[in-house]
Amino acid sequence: MNSRLSKTQQRTICSQLGNVKLQLVYKATIHGFTGAAFHQRCDNCSPTLSVGYNASGFVFGGITKQPFSQTGNYMNDDQAFLFTFSGEKLLRYPVTTPAHAVRMVANSGPYFGEALVLLNGSKAVVHSNPGNYYNFDPAQMHGNDLRLTECEVYEIEEIQEFEQPWRPMVWENERRTQMMESIKLYSPPMSSVSQVRVLLIGQVGAGKSSFFNSINSVFKGHVSNQAIAGSSTTSLTTRYRTYAVKAGRGGKPLPIILCDTMGLEESTGAGVDLDDILSIIKGHLPDTYQFNPSAPLNPETSGYRQSPELKDKIHCVVYVVDACKVSIMPTKLELKLETIRRKVNLIGIPQLVLLTKVDEACPLVSQDVRSIYKSGYIEEVMQEVSTRLGMPMSCVVPVKNYSKEFELDLNCDILLLSAVIQMLRAADCYFDELNDQLGNIETKE
Repeated sequence: MNSRLSKTQQRTICSQLGNVKLQLVYKATIHGFTGAAFHQRCDNCSPTLSVGYNASGFVFGGITKQPFSQTGNYMNDDQAFLFTFSGEKLLRYPVTTPAHAVRMVANSGPYFGEALVLLNGSKAVVHSNPGNYYNFDPAQMHGNDLRLTECEVYEIEEIQEFEQPWRPMVWENERRTQMMESIKLYSPPMSSVSQVRVLLIGQVGAGKSSFFNSINSVFKGHVSNQAIAGSSTTSLTTRYRTYAVKAGRGGKPLPIILCDTMGLEESTGAGVDLDDILSIIKGHLPDTYQFNPSAPLNPETSGYRQSPELKDKIHCVVYVVDACKVSIMPTKLELKLETIRRKVNLIGIPQLVLLTKVDEACPLVSQDVRSIYKSGYIEEVMQEVSTRLGMPMSCVVPVKNYSKEFELDLNCDILLLSAVIQMLRAADCYFDELNDQLGNIETKE
């Protein structure tokens, strides 16, 4: 189920409730605009967030810690409140008579006192009667539009924080320095290869270009934006680009090249084409190639490499996934990723998952990046993406890209550098296996 409540709206609500996440359990357009459908999905869930959407564009509802039932009784909740959005601002209307905060009615949806009822009488309408148990202005709450176009109910779940990190990490400046030096000094074990080529594949807006910008920033010593990145429903990357990171201004190129592609899209004929991805991996695609989803690269295309060398091929494939969208990943997109993964497996290229926007997905991480491996929620997201893409948890690497900051942050740098090191280690495994197949004839002395 896709949430209609935007990520910004979800974060705004969660900021009022502490370290929590929202789990969508009922959606009227899928389960039905009836009290029976609501109770079947929501009875015994608590605490909950109930949201109504009307034809005039208002988003409003209520929050209660009381589990729903069908007893007909009023239930006490001194923490219950109604709300509406005014732009991105949340307006709250606390309960005035806690003993009548919510009522358990069989043939209706969420029932807040006698003041606000969603799915009233098992119909796609709102009952609105402020002044009894809650006070609000109807024009402000829902614009006096009582027609429901959607009703959603979310269970509010507390984010678990472990006492000890489930993946050890050293958060010290000395560690950052060590990792930067390790990357600078790295040398591929193959004599014909001077730089590891890493292909970034991901959905539109997942953060592929932002990852290059972030790595570039770490080594430059300040936040920079060389690759085009931002928020858009269509890919901002339209050409195949290869980015070599340099060790500071005027420094030598690092032994890694990040290859950026057009974003993946769920619909056929949109986004980067599977055949183009395979052409990139095999080294046929020239830099700055203009993607055309309806016409993949062919041997007659200008710049096509007929006989690519090992240095032109991809040595590690990285799937870039937005942590906020793992649970709502479209089925068609998941199938596309599965097809790519199977094809890459056949070629024998190592694969990793780069999990981006972890701070937006988890309030604990937003407050302190060092909480990332203490967050039970991030662990759940990593397990889910591991299952969806058919890759072990050890291949899932979370990062926070630089997107709105002006200055670097030690802890973000450590996560980003850890990701690069995992990519180099994966490429090393590929080269080692290739050397075994070639009889060690290309090994550097």
